Amino acid sequence: MSLPALTSRQAEAAQPRGLRAARLRGRRVPRGLPFILPYLPFLIAFGVAPMLYALDLAFTNASGGWTGLHNFVRTFEDYRFVPAFEHILLYTGVWLGSLMVFVVGLALLLHGRASRTSSTFRFLFYLPGALAGAASVLVWLFMLDPAVSPGSFLLHHVFGAQLFVQSIAPGHLPFVFAMIAFWTGAGGWIVVMYGALNTIPDELEDAARIDGAGPVTIALRVKLPLIRKWIAYMIILSFATGTQLFIEPQLVNEASLGLVPDTWSSNQLAYQLAFRYGDFNAAAAIAVDLLLIGLLAAVLIVTRTGLFRRED
Repeated sequence: MSLPALTSRQAEAAQPRGLRAARLRGRRVPRGLPFILPYLPFLIAFGVAPMLYALDLAFTNASGGWTGLHNFVRTFEDYRFVPAFEHILLYTGVWLGSLMVFVVGLALLLHGRASRTSSTFRFLFYLPGALAGAASVLVWLFMLDPAVSPGSFLLHHVFGAQLFVQSIAPGHLPFVFAMIAFWTGAGGWIVVMYGALNTIPDELEDAARIDGAGPVTIALRVKLPLIRKWIAYMIILSFATGTQLFIEPQLVNEASLGLVPDTWSSNQLAYQLAFRYGDFNAAAAIAVDLLLIGLLAAVLIVTRTGLFRRED
């Protein structure tokens, strides 16, 4: 007597659990395609294609001949190259440090005091991000001028700046630009971190309280480890944005009538090489340098934090 044929549902139930899970994951992958397909043409047109064009320029000369690493060596030997990258390194370090401390700290504080008040503060934190980058720089140019700034008392007595040129002295610029970037971008990241904190089950916090943990312990031992991937995501995007600094020093250069060099950042140096000296190959080499730095930083952060690791 033959056994009745198994239905498809019974056959799946009879399979090992790991095999069923793998097949289910495989079925879910195509479902995401409709979400990314509209973005792919823009990614290719404005991301991949310019990157390939920059790579071609970086390894060739004006005539299109292959030059190898000559453009990279030539730009590295430029006396403006190392200072520009040092400025960017210091600025990015200050900015990322302030993001990790204040953004995560404020998000944890707001989440720990979830109420209508915290909603109001989230809205207020987000408001500066509504300003475009150029507009925010113009606002800060007024804020840094002791003659018209509403914070002139602080500029006079805390920072010792009596004139606008003293506020934007070369030694202050990495911190000034980091302050501007934090003011415009931190609010959006606070909202993102707050949303990540809302995904933490309430049962975990209740269990921690039953074990005698206080608000600080819960924030540092329970919440913070669970949002580490979001923090890594913030660092990667912020680092990539920080290395592309251009509009802030460019506008300050114009406002200060050349007091700030027009090659203060690496992007400014590439811009000057391309559009003042017509050396597009050297400018492309600097762009590739920035691309490699961003990729190496992203790979390091992803491998150290397990950003794309699946949690069972």
